[in-house]
Amino acid sequence: MDSVIKGQIVTPDGILENGWVAVHDQKIAALGTGPAPHCEATTDYGDRLVLPGIIDGQTHATNSAGLSGFVPATASALAGGVTTIVDMPYDTPLPLDRPERLNAKIAAIAAHAHCDVALYGTVTAESGLDHVESLIEGGICAFKISSFESSPVRFPRIDEALTLDLLEKLAGRDLPLGLHNEDQEIVRARTAKSQATGRDGIGAHSDSRPLAAELAATGQFLAIGQATGAHAHIVHISHEEGFAQVGAFAGIGAAVTGELCVHYLCFDPERDGTALGARMKVNPPIRPNAIDGLWRALERGEIAFVSSDHASWPIDNKLGVSIYAAGAGIPGLETLVPAFFTAAQARGQDAVRLTAEYLAARPARFFGLSERKGMLAVGLDADLCILEQGDFTWDAAQAHDGLNWSPFDGRRFGVRISATWLRGQPAWNGSEILLAQGNGQYLRRQGRGWFPTH
Repeated sequence: MDSVIKGQIVTPDGILENGWVAVHDQKIAALGTGPAPHCEATTDYGDRLVLPGIIDGQTHATNSAGLSGFVPATASALAGGVTTIVDMPYDTPLPLDRPERLNAKIAAIAAHAHCDVALYGTVTAESGLDHVESLIEGGICAFKISSFESSPVRFPRIDEALTLDLLEKLAGRDLPLGLHNEDQEIVRARTAKSQATGRDGIGAHSDSRPLAAELAATGQFLAIGQATGAHAHIVHISHEEGFAQVGAFAGIGAAVTGELCVHYLCFDPERDGTALGARMKVNPPIRPNAIDGLWRALERGEIAFVSSDHASWPIDNKLGVSIYAAGAGIPGLETLVPAFFTAAQARGQDAVRLTAEYLAARPARFFGLSERKGMLAVGLDADLCILEQGDFTWDAAQAHDGLNWSPFDGRRFGVRISATWLRGQPAWNGSEILLAQGNGQYLRRQGRGWFPTH
């Protein structure tokens, strides 16, 4: 054996008390309890939890610094127990809609990434379906489009005709198409109306992008998915009613899923808006009094997995402007695990099981990575997230994302990431990143995913 890691080992079947994981050639070679295999390279974490490496299924590592943004984002990932990020296709300066841009991003991963990276692709009105096959052959794990245009070049809107074409193209492939789900006409009209009244602040932001806009975009997209038989996925749902839509379409046989971002479980504009303002601005908005309903959706099984939607925007674009001009998005790679674990624990949920399931096993399955990632099992990559339980205060100034701000700054969490292992190598020791950039690998989609028999 190359190494043995001891602790409270979190497996799909439960926690192995006084357990151990044996590693050989970057893979998990054995797991057990009691006496461990002899190995000079033994690390004992005592009563700390040893979870599978976390898979953050929604990140925007390159949306402010370009492809070199992989350096701080993936360092931050390791400090957050995240061993794989799934990066979105809306990059600075151009979206990932053709093979040469995919190749450039793969090269950037090889040069810059500290952790492993899987990639979304997209289509644009310019490229149409011309490069879909090439992107699939290149290993992308999903496609994403938007029903709202944040930028005509970097983050364009895709109309329903092209959406239908793309879903028909993907039908039968078990390859998800994700949607940023806001109706453009409703949002633009309501934003103009809100601005005309002179309203500002985070409450006005939620009203200017109302739940109706989200539900309208979600419903239309799921209906097109139903008609084609393709896997239609909503990348961020902010309210219980959105997940009820997903559940209803699933109930009539459509291949549909919905994703939750952790900040929707943690913030409420009526409670937190005065203190945080634009620091908690995301799209779709964090809505008032929505947290209880989102937990109900999780309990009903309507949530596929939970992600951070990490955005690598500096704080400068949040300050000194109206809420309408402030940038949307927040950093989240280092707070995903402690925020979700703490929120689940506070509601009396099995936080250990839910964290391993919704932040590792489920995204691994969704993105076609479960042959390598997602749980502690023999033959899979030896990716580990070590959690210490206690009472910890998050200090955003100590983050490794190069941004050093967060709406979670000053929040108290019930766990902290005391160590991370990537493919059998120590990657984070609780105070410093141990793996140099370039150690991360590009992960191609492989094996079966969410709807293997669809």
